[in-house]
Amino acid sequence: MEAPKSKELSSRSKSSKSSSSADKDKSKTHKLALKGSSKMVSEFFEYSINTILYQRGVYPIEDFSAVKKYGLNMLVTSDDQVKAYIKKIMSQLKNWMVGQKISKLVIVITSKETGEHIERWQFNVQINKSASSKSSKKPIDKENAEPETTEAPPAETPLTEEDIQGQIRALFRQITASVTFLPELTEPCTFNVLVYADADSDVPIEWGDSDAKEIEGGEKVQLRSFSTSNHRVDTMVSYKMGS
Repeated sequence: MEAPKSKELSSRSKSSKSSSSADKDKSKTHKLALKGSSKMVSEFFEYSINTILYQRGVYPIEDFSAVKKYGLNMLVTSDDQVKAYIKKIMSQLKNWMVGQKISKLVIVITSKETGEHIERWQFNVQINKSASSKSSKKPIDKENAEPETTEAPPAETPLTEEDIQGQIRALFRQITASVTFLPELTEPCTFNVLVYADADSDVPIEWGDSDAKEIEGGEKVQLRSFSTSNHRVDTMVSYKMGS
């Protein structure tokens, strides 16, 4: 009586192995898609920082050089100190993006003279349900509070790279056009990059805890968003009205 039972268990084991192999292939494909999506969002953040610094006149025009990206002429800093700062940020950001550890990236422009926060550019990162797992997020300065992760619904149809780049181009054009409604920055300014990361994220020692650096009594304008296969990024700018 034991022989048929043993044979049945063997058959199940073989079936389970086949299923496990298929799951592994599916998981590998998903990881590759997530990695590609994370890289795309990280690159967008890098060019966003540069574009905002240029468009808002945080550094002199001569400190920037033109490069071609997304079918547009993008301006990136050529100042060695600023480049090194952004590079350090991006190096860590890419790891957090792949690990699905980020819910927001914030760029804050602050008056050098008064220390008052003048503008706050916020990029909310939503993870598609198919790519996400529940986690609790905390802000880190280059920020660490506790915003919630918002899950975006999975895309109905796969987006091509050209579709995504078209959305990104439209957003960068809107960021460029924002100078028409944002008050002119008439005083010397500096900037900080804040990142909202999971409470269990590995945080390098040079990244410190930070407050949210909100604009008190400021105006808020919702800008465009863009989506990839695994992420959605929503953009908003807050600013202090000129006196």
